Amino acid sequence: MKILYSVQATGNGHIARAIELLPFMQQYGEVDVFLSGSNSTLEFDLPIKYRSKGLSLFYGNRGGLNYLRMAKEFSPLRIFKEANQLPVEKYDIVVNDFESITAMACKLKKIPFVHFGHQASFASANTPRPLKKDLAGEFLLKYYAAAEHNIGLHFSCYDKDIYSPIIKSTILNATPVDKGHVTVYLSHYSDEVVVDQLLKVRDVQFHVFSKKEKQPRRMGNVLLMPVNNQSFNISMISSAGVITGAGFETPAEALFLGKKLLCLPILGQYEQLCNAAALEQFNVTIIEKISELFSFQVKMWINGIAPKQLTLSKSTLDILELVINKAFSHKSNKSDFNFDKLLTPSDISFPLTGYSA
Repeated sequence: MKILYSVQATGNGHIARAIELLPFMQQYGEVDVFLSGSNSTLEFDLPIKYRSKGLSLFYGNRGGLNYLRMAKEFSPLRIFKEANQLPVEKYDIVVNDFESITAMACKLKKIPFVHFGHQASFASANTPRPLKKDLAGEFLLKYYAAAEHNIGLHFSCYDKDIYSPIIKSTILNATPVDKGHVTVYLSHYSDEVVVDQLLKVRDVQFHVFSKKEKQPRRMGNVLLMPVNNQSFNISMISSAGVITGAGFETPAEALFLGKKLLCLPILGQYEQLCNAAALEQFNVTIIEKISELFSFQVKMWINGIAPKQLTLSKSTLDILELVINKAFSHKSNKSDFNFDKLLTPSDISFPLTGYSA
């Protein structure tokens, strides 16, 4: 079976999920990856067959989006051309993780696909939203990679076809400890803005992961470290808590590890406001932005209670089986396959730990 797996690379979360899923997905057949976007800072080794600038999000230095740069990079003609040329018809199934060019290509060529990932969970009205809905944000979540068939991932199973997060095996198999430091990743703020506030919390050590730094560098109680998946995981597993944006993967991992969690949603990014609403149900501390009060808020958070721990209802392999079966079941030309002989979890030998039935 030939599988096209389209991945949005406007951040590290989609890439991290793809890295974890790929070995499982390859047990079902030959996988080609279409990578769209240019914001990920993770190093990765994926079988990339097609690559595009896509529709990337760019961030400023004070918590919000850089709309001017986003507008400069936006090219409707290029996007339509790439969608028209993407050979989705050559694949037996198409799995799309919030990627707009693939969604457009499938619609143009009348090819069914499954929208799979965190953003797919917003197809349900039961998924948490902030008190004040944003029409433009709702429109983006609904139509950016719109599909007839959705399998979503979220902090809780809010509706049918919404499942628990995909947690990296490194985190699944980890034994959390508390060495007292706080792990910080706030890519939507400059290092200067973050460090200036954290230096005021003198009795706490902070590991701040930076997109600018090439080598670890200490400033008082702050250790600046280059973004690296392995070192970030080590820091988070051994931390007292995590400060990050209101994305999906990192908050999910922190909650799974039972860490204290403080989130600052990216200003103007509606999906993160939705995530913040969901995280509040876990008693996670949400702060709108870094202000002069931030150091005081961090001290209060450190001395506060831990959030509810996230539990997983299904393994990665179980979720992927649902995705593959749903994608296959909606094909128009199934005569070439024996659906009953698709692989099931018992056919694949991977160690599965860290989830509860």
